[in-house]
Amino acid sequence: MQLIHKDLLGIQQLTVDEINLILDTAETMKMVLQANSKRTAHLQGKSIVTLFYENSTRTRLSFEMASKFMSAASANIATSSSSVNKGESLVDTARTIDMMATDILIMRHGESGAPHLIAPRVKASVINAGDGMNEHPTQALLDFFTMRQKKGGIKGLRVAIIGDVLHSRVARSNLWGLIKLGAEVRLAAPPTMMPVGLAEMGAVVCPSVRDAVQGADVIMALRIQLERMRTAMFPSISEYARFFALDDDAIRSAKPDAIIMHPGPCNHGVEMPTHIYDSSQSVINEQVTNGVAVRMAIMYLLQARRNVG
Repeated sequence: MQLIHKDLLGIQQLTVDEINLILDTAETMKMVLQANSKRTAHLQGKSIVTLFYENSTRTRLSFEMASKFMSAASANIATSSSSVNKGESLVDTARTIDMMATDILIMRHGESGAPHLIAPRVKASVINAGDGMNEHPTQALLDFFTMRQKKGGIKGLRVAIIGDVLHSRVARSNLWGLIKLGAEVRLAAPPTMMPVGLAEMGAVVCPSVRDAVQGADVIMALRIQLERMRTAMFPSISEYARFFALDDDAIRSAKPDAIIMHPGPCNHGVEMPTHIYDSSQSVINEQVTNGVAVRMAIMYLLQARRNVG
């Protein structure tokens, strides 16, 4: 089996079989990360370029580390010091990168749909590393991988997602994927930060954090994305934390073996206190390691498709 499309643009485009293929391949890649010599020849002779129009630590570095572990030639474009500052368009920038014999272009952009615009215009395989408030498919895939490793599977899990759902591309990708995989998704957010129509998509919209977390197998807190807010959506940070931070009382209403997740970076004391972030139930740091394995798997499978196609 191989991936259907030359690009990975969103969870919406992936079938259940493709998601499971990526997760199965990531199992092998994680074994590479745990070995003494973290080096394979899967992408030897191939070129990987990261093009990020927004700040990133985990996603960008994990892609760059993943490409190096698989022996690819990698480069990154910092838009702050590129021709973007001279007025070069996104399409022209992508085509320029493509003409340098690039095999895989990894792209983050502040506008929803930007990778979808570029993908049909370049020969390289395009990976969406986050586009506006639309999707963050590789984050969702590493979240699924973490859930599967910790819980043995995803079908039948109750997953609570809490926080700034409105602005979160992570929430959207997770929602679409988890429902495809047979999980129950429960959401809690301030009313001003809860998009309409999520119940019609299959989610359970809850009035409080405690309601969302009740009986949960997985609890995922989301970062407040102040940079995307055009107007104030809650009275104050302290008021938000009072009603929507993940606290000990809420966790006690989840299953005793519930795991706690966060896509990072976390605002300590806002989305959750530090002692919960560092607790034995937290798998937040493991998510980071799994992110490298999953991104290795995605690049390997996209290149394998290119070799066949």
